[in-house]
Amino acid sequence: MHNAHFDLVIDRRNTNSIKWDCMNQYLGLDGTDLLPMWVSDFDFACPDAVKAALQRRVEHGVFGYSERRDDYFEAVQQWFTRRHRVTIKREWIQSIEGVIPGISLLLQMLTRPGDGVVIQGPCYGSFAKIIGLNERRLLDNPLRREGTRYEMDLRHLEQLFIREQPAVMILCNPHNPTGRAWEQAELHALAVLCQQHKVTLISDEIWADLQLNGHQHCSVLTLPDHLLSHLVVATSASKSFGLSSLRISNFILPDANLRQRFKQRLDAHGLDVFNALSMEAATAAYREGDVWLDDLLVYLSDNRRWFAAQLAHRIPALTLMDADATYLAWIDCSALGLSDDELKCHMIEHASIVPSMGISFGEAGSGFIRLNLGCPRQYLEQAISGLAHLMIEHAV
Repeated sequence: MHNAHFDLVIDRRNTNSIKWDCMNQYLGLDGTDLLPMWVSDFDFACPDAVKAALQRRVEHGVFGYSERRDDYFEAVQQWFTRRHRVTIKREWIQSIEGVIPGISLLLQMLTRPGDGVVIQGPCYGSFAKIIGLNERRLLDNPLRREGTRYEMDLRHLEQLFIREQPAVMILCNPHNPTGRAWEQAELHALAVLCQQHKVTLISDEIWADLQLNGHQHCSVLTLPDHLLSHLVVATSASKSFGLSSLRISNFILPDANLRQRFKQRLDAHGLDVFNALSMEAATAAYREGDVWLDDLLVYLSDNRRWFAAQLAHRIPALTLMDADATYLAWIDCSALGLSDDELKCHMIEHASIVPSMGISFGEAGSGFIRLNLGCPRQYLEQAISGLAHLMIEHAV
């Protein structure tokens, strides 16, 4: 059922939004007349329970040094049990202000400059960024395209492990930008390979809650106990509930040695105090956000179905790849015969859309764009109209 609550258009301009206010700073664009569909945060208000918790904490008025207490840990544990059928021990949870900073610390902890780190392209650009800035080498295990769906290429991965002997692999589950959610058998085969070749697998599961059409997330934490010693899971409430600037994430480390080393790394960087408002927001979201999230998932699934139908009917030259999760649309535009630079110009000048360009996700993304469908339907209607206009202009 269509939930009209998410149809509400909230003006995010002049709120220091990177997505809406910083197109000039980040992209060199005057975004006045452009529809921003590039940054992966959504345009919905967070749950009322989260707003109420923040208001209570703000009214208290004192913001001294803060630490996570029982209610925070219990909220995280119960959420994973309730939503993902995963039992997490409290001591497994280590917190840091964001998933990317935490992965960066793990790279510093587990590898040395010049070492290779495996990703699966097309890959989230921040993975490539932190690998490069930490002076590590990016090793690509490209996903294999099968029609409009992506699969892992485990044969290629095994050869990569043998040849390069990396210490770390970063998994994105669900995958950004493709929206592929990995299944139990795939994850088991991957984890076995990692264990055999002594590779620590860092599974970024920040999109885990955003499963479409009733799909069930499968975490690497559901794998047999003997495979968990080489696994780290990164997660956060930020994507699920629109809390990206209230930065707190959780790294789940079942192995005591890895956990102690990571805790020491956090302490070495002075990362042992937490934002009071971030903890309040995440705790409230995990405790009271189920119904709100269920409604959101219905809306996002409806958005994707509507967008897919419109694209197929009005702009059949563009191919929308299948997705199990996320609110991201990964679209193959190669039939237009444009270079990536030309595609970007056409999107901005003729469609009045600011996409994430596929090439920013690596060579496997050339000819693609990524659009954010986590928005009121009105914005999707505007996007479809823009894309239809682009096709008219391109045909001239």
